[in-house]
Parts: sequence; structure tokens; C-alpha cells
Amino acid sequence: MPTDSPAPADTPRTPPAPAERVPAPAPERAAHRDPGPGPTLRDSDAPAPDAPRGYRAVFAVVEFRAVFAAHLLSLLGVVVSELALTVLVYDITGSPLLSALTFALGLLPYIVGGTLFAGVADRYPARRVLVVCDLLCAACVAVMLVPATPVAGLLALRCLVAAIAPVFTGTRMAALTDILGEGDLYVLGRSLLRIVSQSAMLIGFGAGGVLLTVLSPRGAITVTVVTFLCSAALLRFGTRDRPARATTGDEGGTLLKESLSGARLVLGDRRIRALMLLFWLPAMFVVAPEALAAPYADAIGAPPAALGLLLCAMAVGHIGAELFVGSALSPRNRSRIVLPVAAVGLLPLLVYVVRPGLPLALAALALAGAGAAYVIGLDQWFVDAVPQELRGRAMTLLTAGLMTVQGLGMALAGLAAEFFPVHQVVTGSGIIGTVCTLLLVAEVRRTAPGRMSDTEGRDGADRHVTSR
Repeated sequence: MPTDSPAPADTPRTPPAPAERVPAPAPERAAHRDPGPGPTLRDSDAPAPDAPRGYRAVFAVVEFRAVFAAHLLSLLGVVVSELALTVLVYDITGSPLLSALTFALGLLPYIVGGTLFAGVADRYPARRVLVVCDLLCAACVAVMLVPATPVAGLLALRCLVAAIAPVFTGTRMAALTDILGEGDLYVLGRSLLRIVSQSAMLIGFGAGGVLLTVLSPRGAITVTVVTFLCSAALLRFGTRDRPARATTGDEGGTLLKESLSGARLVLGDRRIRALMLLFWLPAMFVVAPEALAAPYADAIGAPPAALGLLLCAMAVGHIGAELFVGSALSPRNRSRIVLPVAAVGLLPLLVYVVRPGLPLALAALALAGAGAAYVIGLDQWFVDAVPQELRGRAMTLLTAGLMTVQGLGMALAGLAAEFFPVHQVVTGSGIIGTVCTLLLVAEVRRTAPGRMSDTEGRDGADRHVTSR
């Protein structure tokens, strides 16, 4: 499955209570929390001097290599298919609206799948969920190849693939804690998958364009079927079979009931809710310059090639900053920079107030992309805050919400640009986003471990476990 933004067993069993869990040996669990707002590395858990460190340590885990390869293959396939499907719909209909809608439908169903089907991530063994999701998506894409499939059918299949994506990604994110532990290896593993996702946007569309010069749109879409099948095979034979996190049909509830109940418990916890919003809100506002890249390039009289540069600059900044923070900073320092970097991450967009030319705009976008480096430390805080039995549902909801708010942010930016100049809309996004993020940073500080009672943390939810 495509999104990252991410494997367990045959017979479900109820996991032990959090207090009874025995930490995995090093290097599986390298990071632990301190009384501050996030986790740090204890001396007793430091890796051996001759052990691999940083990203090398993550790749030393055999199962992660299978997950990484599956993610890379399917993600490139999906990016190619998105481009090819857009061209196919336009060839059939000649409608720019329907062609654009093909892209939009890759975001909109996330909230449906992430809310209604989130229970799958905890109710069934993770490896089974991941493989079945890949096979379902391969089947959907295979039907797209049938010439008799109408445009409405193509769009419906696109929606179905997008609805499955958050379940897959949330399950994979939760499964990474089984494969890599809940400490520094997990954080760096998530970082690598995000880097792949950002890189795929730079490479995948270029590869798709090249493929479309030698293949028909349906021929290019065939590549995606192959990548989904390869991903399924890698996950099936390259990861261990582990049990489900939750007992099937807990309290006799249906899958829908479990999914909605999980969302209520996750969002009802004050700490988890604050951390989740810190993932979502900056992402909602930072997409404005990308959504408006074409009209802005036109407004400043930039050449056609400038559009590609404007679309790539933020991803380049993100990849560079994430690689630096993941490899050069210790877990303690990554934790320390979360709130300061989140607070200032949208400020580079204020450069748009002067209607900058191409060089200055590219620099501002690269800096805004680099601001996303705070997410590395935030990953650790989130996995520490979420109980194991809710982890799959929480991460599915996190993924669904992240994609949804980005789509909403693009739509709102486009709507605002109907009434105001593009540079003012981007500036406004930076200002409003920074104010909202500062308020959220204050809430995250207030909910830090040791700074609020368990009752305040639950905020009225009927959970019997704390957010730790």
C-alpha cells in the first residue's frame, strides 16, 4: 500500500496490561521517557559500542528490510498509477474536472476508511491485514485495466483503494513497534518510510511520465498491480506471524463499533488528542503554497519549469532535515526540538508577504519543508502515549486525519485564492497556522507526563489505562 505516512498472527490473544509488559532487549527498545514532555535515551539502554547506530541499526533488522522494500515498491507503483489514471480519465472524457477529481479522490476517502475500518488494525493479526490490503488493492487496480470499465467505475475503484490505504498504513505503523520496539529504532524506521514517501513524489511522477511515453495509460497502471503483488509477497514471507492486539469482538462489539469506540477513546484522551493535532494542524496550513504553485508561478511570470521546482522544494527541505535530525541528533535532542521547531515551522511562509521571486520562494518552501523535522521526536511521544491495545486504531486514525486535513487545507487555500491574491493567501496560512500551532504547543506542554492527573488526561473517556 502506498502511504506512509507504514506483522502479527493466526490466533488473537489479549495483550498483557501495560504495567506487566517486559521491555524487549536492546536494540529493540532503545528509548524511554523522562519526566519532560518527551522521551530520552537512558544510559542503561544505550547500544553496545560496536552495534550499528542510527539508520544503519534499523536496516540491520531483517523484518524491517522487507517492510521497507514493500513500501518502496508499492509507493512508486501508486504514484505512477495516479498519473496514468488521471491521463486515462482525461483521454476517455476530455474533462479537466474529472481528471482533477481523480487526484482528489486519493485523499477524500481516507477519513471514511480510517474511521469506520480502524478496528481491523487491532482486531486481526497485522501481517494478515497488510497482505489482504495489498491483494484487495491489486484486485481493484486490475479491474481498472478492463477496457469495459466505465469512468464512474474507475473513480469508484480509486475511492476504494484510498479507503483501504489508512487501514494498511495504520496497521503497518503499529506493527513497526513489534518489529523495531517502541524506542529509537521505531522512530528512525518511521522516519525512513516518510523519506521514501517524500522521495517518491520526486521520482515517481518523473518515472510515470517516462513510462507514459512508451506505454498506454492502462499499460502503466499494470505496473501498480505488479508492485502490490510484490509488496504482499514481501510482507507475507519477510515478516513474522504475530497475534492480534485485541481479542476478536471485544465485548461482543461489531467491527464498526470497535472502530468508532477506538476513535472515541483516542480522541477522548487529552494527551493523545493534543499530540495528534500537532501532527495535523501544521500539515493543514503548510500545503497552501503547493496547492497554489501553478497560479503563483503565473503571477510572478516564472517559466513553465518553475512549477516543478515550486512543487519539489518543500519535499527536498523535508528529506534533508529529516535525514539530518535522524542521523545527527540523539533521541534526547530530537525530543527537545519538537515544540520549538513546530512553533516556528510555518514562519518561512511569511516571506510571501513581499511576493518573492522564484529564488526566494524556493528557499522559503525548503525551510518550511525542513520544519517538518519535529515529527521525528513527536513519533516517539505518540507511541509512548497510546496503549498497545489501541495502537492500531490510533495510528489508522492519525493517518486518515493527516491526509484529510491536507486535502482540506488545499481546498481552503484554493477557495481563498478566488478572493485574494495568491501571495496573501500563503502569507495568511503562515500567520494563522503559526497562531494555531502556538496554542497547540502550549496544550502539549500542559499535558506532558507528570504535569496532569490521570482524570484530566482521560478528559471524560471511560478508559481504564492512562496515557502514561
